[in-house]
Amino acid sequence: MITNRKIWFIITALLTSTLSSITPSNAQSVAPSIADDPKIDQAKEEQPADGQWRSLLDQDLSNFEVWMGIPHQSVQGLPEGTFQAEKVTKGQPMGLDADVKNVFAVTVVNEEPVLKISGEIYGGLTTLEDFGDYHFSTQFKWGDKKWEPRLNRLRDSGILYHCTGKHGAFWEVWKSSVEYQVQETDLGDLYPLGGTSAEVRATDGKYDPESEQFARRGMIKAGSEPDAPHGQWNRLEVYTLGTTSVHVANDVVVMVLENLKIRGKPLSRGQIQIQSEAAECYYKDMKIRSISDFPADIKSQMRLR
Repeated sequence: MITNRKIWFIITALLTSTLSSITPSNAQSVAPSIADDPKIDQAKEEQPADGQWRSLLDQDLSNFEVWMGIPHQSVQGLPEGTFQAEKVTKGQPMGLDADVKNVFAVTVVNEEPVLKISGEIYGGLTTLEDFGDYHFSTQFKWGDKKWEPRLNRLRDSGILYHCTGKHGAFWEVWKSSVEYQVQETDLGDLYPLGGTSAEVRATDGKYDPESEQFARRGMIKAGSEPDAPHGQWNRLEVYTLGTTSVHVANDVVVMVLENLKIRGKPLSRGQIQIQSEAAECYYKDMKIRSISDFPADIKSQMRLR
């Protein structure tokens, strides 16, 4: 008769025999640890967790590519044969990786990369990646130089987001995109470029969160202008979730855009492009993080449908 005591002795003997045959090296080969794979560790480092800031600027502009437009005829020091024109919106652009005058350049100030845009030639600094559902933030200030064809006009730049399609779709320079206007006294205006559109609560062409009317075409002015004085840093931010986006300047919501589209189709993601547009300017602390909802302080300044 097999008693419970005998069964216990049999099981104990079997376990002891099995465990003693498995050395530490055998155990490692039977069940390798995924956490020990360096490729997995690298992928984790390259994919920040939800809500974690990721810096976009470095000294080599490794997260970007550069597209240069058509130089004004007054620009000097270009390679022989470069097409130049009085009207810089039509003709042969310089193209990709053709920033021969270092219009986009990074210097390190107090251990922080600072992007200087000379503005001498129209161009776009474009992220290599597409982004959707994010919070983009940067600091910005104006320099002093201006160039043709805007020598006697307001200093101008811009943050283009949800960029899609080919380079040069608009004025042979910028991609189809939604523009957060960066211009003297005009931070956060909307310019839809290359077939994009949005619905914005507006009164007389200006963002008005209390309006029951929606502007659906063309340029819309920001609701307020909280610009810092010339030469001082501004904090510029874009929040985008689905087909809704928010323009923020110095902690003030200056525009809410709904129902973003490109040629009638929903637009919810794309590249980010920083403009060179005939004015010297600087960007720093440029970063991005993913979001799954608008923060409470932003929601409190929004009025959606």
